[in-house]
Amino acid sequence: MTRLHRASYATAALLVAFLAATAAQTQRIQVVPNEAGRRVDVIIDGKPFTSYIWPDTLKKPTLFPLRSASGTVVTRGYPLEPRKGGRVDHPHHVGLWLNHGDVNGLDFWNNSTAIKAEQAPKFGTIVHRRIVEAKGGKDHGDLVVETEWVKPEGTALLTEHTEFVFRGDASSRTIDRVTTLTALGERVIFQDNKEAFFGMRVARGLELPYEKAEVLTDESGKPTPKPVLDNAGVNGQYTSSEGLKGDAVWGTRGRWMMLTGTVDAKPVTLAILDNPSNPGFPTYWHARGYGLFAANPLGEKVLTDGKKELNLTLEPGKSTTFRFRVLILDGIAKSDDIEKAYQAFAPQKSTGRE
Repeated sequence: MTRLHRASYATAALLVAFLAATAAQTQRIQVVPNEAGRRVDVIIDGKPFTSYIWPDTLKKPTLFPLRSASGTVVTRGYPLEPRKGGRVDHPHHVGLWLNHGDVNGLDFWNNSTAIKAEQAPKFGTIVHRRIVEAKGGKDHGDLVVETEWVKPEGTALLTEHTEFVFRGDASSRTIDRVTTLTALGERVIFQDNKEAFFGMRVARGLELPYEKAEVLTDESGKPTPKPVLDNAGVNGQYTSSEGLKGDAVWGTRGRWMMLTGTVDAKPVTLAILDNPSNPGFPTYWHARGYGLFAANPLGEKVLTDGKKELNLTLEPGKSTTFRFRVLILDGIAKSDDIEKAYQAFAPQKSTGRE
């Protein structure tokens, strides 16, 4: 091999290394489809963040689990991945999802494999149809999917087009969700209902301490034979944009809500940000001490004791769009921190990209 050839090979090797390093930098956030596994994995800086999943065991797609930048899992494991000390109620509360409890009389919120066959005609299912785009990048990763909201007999009521935008750095993770719902062959009414709309079920440590014995999971993830009262490590605290705290936030309105606490001795903050363009803004909060953390802009009647009512109606072919942002922060944030993040989010009008 001549000196010229050796120099050429060395130059080529350096070029390959440079291109590999550049690719790694430009793909710092990876969005990796696995259609056979019915999932899309999101990886930030080489660490798993979350997965968009649509297994046969769920009646809707969801993001599960959610992790902080430090790797702390902030969502409940049950029923997919039960962990010791977790509650076993509400099997339809899985990860981070969006649906509603009364759409043309069908309950999409409470549907799960636990529903008895004779009750199934009362429930609707959100069916994943296709991945439109899955793209990583240096600053954000994008996932665009299409689903259908389907009646028990298989007819679709609505099409759903959802874009997720994932971001993260050394101490934070962010999810933007922009969902457009379009009515198909008939008028679609989202009847004012408590069981809605955009929510997550959080890890045990982020629940509020309670005074009633509950059935929890044991070391093997199975329910305990008898209810137990055990608040060890349970230390969550809600704070609303209006300054309310704890259980007092439920059924109130606000442009954002945060939940702080520790999970496995690691401090963490979760926040959901509403957007002024959303129907029903500012949203009501279906935020419960037992770990359900949800924004419900379509529950005015039940959450105001009948003083108001919002029944969102879509004529055939018409659409509505909802925009939300979720923050997962290492450490305990202050209200001013979340308000600053909200002000950065609120002006956005379309995709959630900045």
